[in-house]
Amino acid sequence: MALYVRFWGTRGSIPTPGSWTRIYGGNTPCVEIRTDDALFICDAGSGIRELGKDILHRKAVPSEIHLFLSHTHWDHIQGFPFFHPAYREETNMFVYGLTEGDDQNYRLLSGQMDSKFFPVDFTEIGTRVKPAHLNDGEGIIAGVSIKSVPLVHPGGCHAFIFEKDGTKIVYASDQEIVPADSDLFPDPNNMGPLRTIPQNLKDAFSGADLLIVDAQYDDAEYLSKKGWGHMPAFTATDLGIQCGAKNVALFHHDPESTDAAIDALVSSCRQRALRHQSRTKIFAAREGIEFKYQKVEVS
Repeated sequence: MALYVRFWGTRGSIPTPGSWTRIYGGNTPCVEIRTDDALFICDAGSGIRELGKDILHRKAVPSEIHLFLSHTHWDHIQGFPFFHPAYREETNMFVYGLTEGDDQNYRLLSGQMDSKFFPVDFTEIGTRVKPAHLNDGEGIIAGVSIKSVPLVHPGGCHAFIFEKDGTKIVYASDQEIVPADSDLFPDPNNMGPLRTIPQNLKDAFSGADLLIVDAQYDDAEYLSKKGWGHMPAFTATDLGIQCGAKNVALFHHDPESTDAAIDALVSSCRQRALRHQSRTKIFAAREGIEFKYQKVEVS
């Protein structure tokens, strides 16, 4: 059984269509994770619109869709009203809270479709879009183990860990790891030691096959944006190295970052990993790219 991961929206804060975002994309966060038996969606930014169109053209349109929201800031929910499968009679969509009775995410999605904000009322899809919940942040759906981990972000945020048959995918958008006094920060020459990473994150993300992680800024940009709930790419790289992630996808690109700027950031992060003799592979999340993760049994 394989786990497939596809990026539909990789940008943070606000959609940024333009000639300078053609490579990595301008849609806000949306990541699809699926098996042969289940379809999971992480966040409902503007990228979910293209995902919905693609779903409707698949040979087997799923009858159930499971939506996990890291949090409900505008860039992570703004695409939901344009997600066409939600209007399909044959499709049931479940919007997850972390505990029994937690239907806040469901209520916020319905609230943004109030007539003051959107011409189609939520009642048009309300019978097919339903609240659901994990059990104290954990659950198993169609054989996939799912666990949430709290992150540091204004208003709160959660990462989600998906595991199946020994494959581990981590979605950790919108988090801030504040530099410790002992960290070299900023590190303009990329020569500093690994930065201090909270132990709970290293433990939770340990051995991830793919770590999708907030890396919105470079070190210089972060200096003027402390407390905004995002972190520089060097810190994201150090997190990936210290938790032993095999692959790290730099995610939630800044709306001001051009494709060329992201290329330069990736290059610096790769140099950092090599300098610390890490085998972690670093790349930038790009709209449309899909990965297949499958454990091969050796007899």
